[in-house]
Amino acid sequence: MAPGRAVWPRASLARSDTKPNALCLLAAVLALASVQTAQAEPQTPTPEAPAHVELGAADLFHFAESAEASADFATAEAAYRALAEDPDPEFRTEARFRLARLLADHLGRPEEAAVQLRRILAEKPAASAVRLALARIEVQLGNRGAAARELRAADASGLPPDVARMVRFFSSALSAAKPVGGSLELAAVADSNINRATRSDTLGTVLGDFVLGSDARARPGQGFTAQAQGFFRAGIDRNAQLLAEASLSVDLHPRAGQFDDVALALRLGPEYSPGTDRISLSAGPVWRWYGRAPYSRALSIAAIWQHPLGKRGQLRANLGVTLVDNLRNDLQDGTTVSLGVSLDRQLGARGGAGLQLAAIRTDAQDRGYGDCTVSTSAYVFRAFGQFSTVASLAYNHLEGDARLLLYPRRRVDDRFALITSITWRRSDLARVSPFIRFRAERNRSTVELYDYRRVAGELGLTASF
Repeated sequence: MAPGRAVWPRASLARSDTKPNALCLLAAVLALASVQTAQAEPQTPTPEAPAHVELGAADLFHFAESAEASADFATAEAAYRALAEDPDPEFRTEARFRLARLLADHLGRPEEAAVQLRRILAEKPAASAVRLALARIEVQLGNRGAAARELRAADASGLPPDVARMVRFFSSALSAAKPVGGSLELAAVADSNINRATRSDTLGTVLGDFVLGSDARARPGQGFTAQAQGFFRAGIDRNAQLLAEASLSVDLHPRAGQFDDVALALRLGPEYSPGTDRISLSAGPVWRWYGRAPYSRALSIAAIWQHPLGKRGQLRANLGVTLVDNLRNDLQDGTTVSLGVSLDRQLGARGGAGLQLAAIRTDAQDRGYGDCTVSTSAYVFRAFGQFSTVASLAYNHLEGDARLLLYPRRRVDDRFALITSITWRRSDLARVSPFIRFRAERNRSTVELYDYRRVAGELGLTASF
């Protein structure tokens, strides 16, 4: 997958004596039109030509190949598209593969080429040559993460030793291959509890039960979310780069603007690639707005280490320190330290799984706002046909350092979250993929204010560039 034109593996025809197929009439019409156009001078009358010419699938392949060799790409595309619907799976697969090569290398339409390759993988997920071709196109489109996934899937499905070594080399090089890129996700949301609040009408305190206003109780609603990320790399030397990143998270509720939540983070720092590992160091500001007004500002410092585990797995560890200035409550000013470890593993050509462990320590001006949190989450993903699905389950346990003066008990939370999503991977919308996502949360807390249930559904689009 070096830069420039790639070598596409050529599939072999299953047989050459196939009976004529109705789809081949398109090629016959094109052939007759070419003959008639070539007759520039009047000809001596000849016996009437046949009304149509029937070609077998193998003959139509030769016809398309000849058209491609003579740079008649429109004719070659029409023939390959006809063969791409052939009932014979071998002919159909080869036609889609050749059509993808034609679209990517000669017609400048890599998005459509990726669609054709995904159609093959929907029927033959273990076709490693097709996955390698798709990875090459994903790099061309700027989808570095998708390319890495295809390379891992190809490696997991079994490759010759020399090819496998080359694939692993390109997998490790992908992290440094793209200087500019990003991703965007937009979704419409229906949520049973947009403010993650209790359903109770009252709050128990040391002074007795307080009546809660509507803004302090669970509020259903509809809204919109957006997640955007972008990065820029500049080379420092052979094994180091300067990486600048920006991320934006937006959660808007048109009918309940007091619950709008917006966060913006900027990060800058070096990224090292010693061997197959990758080490990133970064620092930058974080701003948050809640209820359409400034809420907090912070300085975040992070270190990330990634290490491949064989040809199917990857280990990732991260350490972060955040200095928080809460603009609405000085008692919540403090420092947060986080440590996380995650493991991702490819399980065959169609799926994979991952596990994450994390610990977070928050020190605040008031010990009642300080806490320790431990969390674990696991996910599985699976591709089937033109869709991919992901399911994750997470558990968080939080314990406050001390009891806040107003509450009768120290805060202790146990939160469970389930997230499932389905993404349409074989979309004709270029790099845009529609998705549906479902979320369910349950937080059990010794402080009634934080005890809540939440169910939400999302319908949106995700894209990378």
